Amino acid sequence: MNLTIENILLVGSLLLLISIFAGKTSYKFGVPTLLLFLAIGMLAGSDGIGGIHFDNPKITQFIGIVSLNFILFSGGLDTSWPAIKPILWEGIALSTVGVLLTALTLGVFVWHFTGLTIYESMLLGSIVSSTDAAAVFSILRSKNLALRTNLRPTLELESGSNDPMAYVLTIAFLSLVINQDLGVTSIIPLFLKQMVIGGLAGLGFGRLSKFIINKIKLDFEGLYPVLVITLMFITFSATDFVGGNGFLAIYMCAVYLGNQDLIHKKTILKMYDGLAWLMQIVLFLTLGLLVFPSQILPIMGIGLLISVFLIVVARPVGVFISLLPFRMKLRRRFYISWVGLRGAAPIVFATYPLLAGIDKANMIFNIVFFISVTSVLIQGTTLSLVAKWLNVAMPGETKKPSPTDLLLAENPKTEMKEIFIPPDSFAVNKKIVELGFPRNAIIAMIKRDDSYVTPNGATIIESQDTLIVLAERPEIMKNVYNALKMKLN
Repeated sequence: MNLTIENILLVGSLLLLISIFAGKTSYKFGVPTLLLFLAIGMLAGSDGIGGIHFDNPKITQFIGIVSLNFILFSGGLDTSWPAIKPILWEGIALSTVGVLLTALTLGVFVWHFTGLTIYESMLLGSIVSSTDAAAVFSILRSKNLALRTNLRPTLELESGSNDPMAYVLTIAFLSLVINQDLGVTSIIPLFLKQMVIGGLAGLGFGRLSKFIINKIKLDFEGLYPVLVITLMFITFSATDFVGGNGFLAIYMCAVYLGNQDLIHKKTILKMYDGLAWLMQIVLFLTLGLLVFPSQILPIMGIGLLISVFLIVVARPVGVFISLLPFRMKLRRRFYISWVGLRGAAPIVFATYPLLAGIDKANMIFNIVFFISVTSVLIQGTTLSLVAKWLNVAMPGETKKPSPTDLLLAENPKTEMKEIFIPPDSFAVNKKIVELGFPRNAIIAMIKRDDSYVTPNGATIIESQDTLIVLAERPEIMKNVYNALKMKLN
């Protein structure tokens, strides 16, 4: 079946609906939604039961770039600066040096065991050198797996920030494949230009975006998310226009904005969370449609060999060497090595050789797709098991979310603290309105005996209550304790 204007909305909406219901099932089995979305796209494609003929790498790349804009920007908005600050340099090392070493190690292996040239091999290594945050954390959330100190922020920062490095390496080695007369040193200026301009542009546009969002007076609250989307695309396209890395720019811009006070910030965050999910589904479905399973079968042998080498050798080499300057327990390094799932970004980057028209483009694309799928199947389904085996998971059985967990889910960018009220506390027998709480903090709930009370200004604090306090920033908690006339612990 060919897609036309008349049936594209029907087919697209049905695929979205199927994907949403399939995604719900994935949590039960611990399989990332990525795999199911890809499978649905493949089943709907030319080689599947749907019979939809789709073979347009250019449209796929366009959808991929737009989708990655939303996914990276949403990830940046959800990145807490206080959480990543202690492990900032570890994350940067993993997302730069780690990605480079992974690409080079895998490239050399591919060169020795396939018919690809050295530059084509390095191109393949570069394409699959970055990890996928969405795939990693969909499994962690489905298993309610809590990781020990600073390990999760490290994985979050690396996964959210390593796509720009992989993109630069992909473009650089693709240029070497096309222009055989160029030397490796010719890509160094390109690399420096992309990263430096991308980083500076990201911070610059972040500050400018904050000023515009807070100063402009729009008549409708719903227009503010639209404004942020506009600023996001301006950041990406303007940075790319001047030769910088647009992916790095939008991620840094989003991290900056996510840690600032913005007008209607809660509305913006919720809207981006929904859009990021939509873009992931659309992207994975499109990538699935582009793949022809009949072309995957001939490369399964070499694809599996490359995938296993990436998991057990290339990724650990990149992680261990890049983390050498830092103090970190060996088992944590091993776990970071294992959490190296490949996802949508490598498949999108694999469309660049297709559009460039190089000889082995189809082979590279199919191998990359196979690596992404096997990575999800091998690593994705064992993250919980490996975490327990390496003793990096927090002890305790999985439990149903408590009311405090639900509060944090509804307010992802807030700081939460539980404050116990002893019998001799100043707050006992006082109304909440009498406490003089700071403006940017609220008592969201009171745990009293075995029940939870939703308070208002007239609620009286009782002895042995536990106040569940939400604040916009960690430093506001000091003012909360001052209002309660208690010492901050």
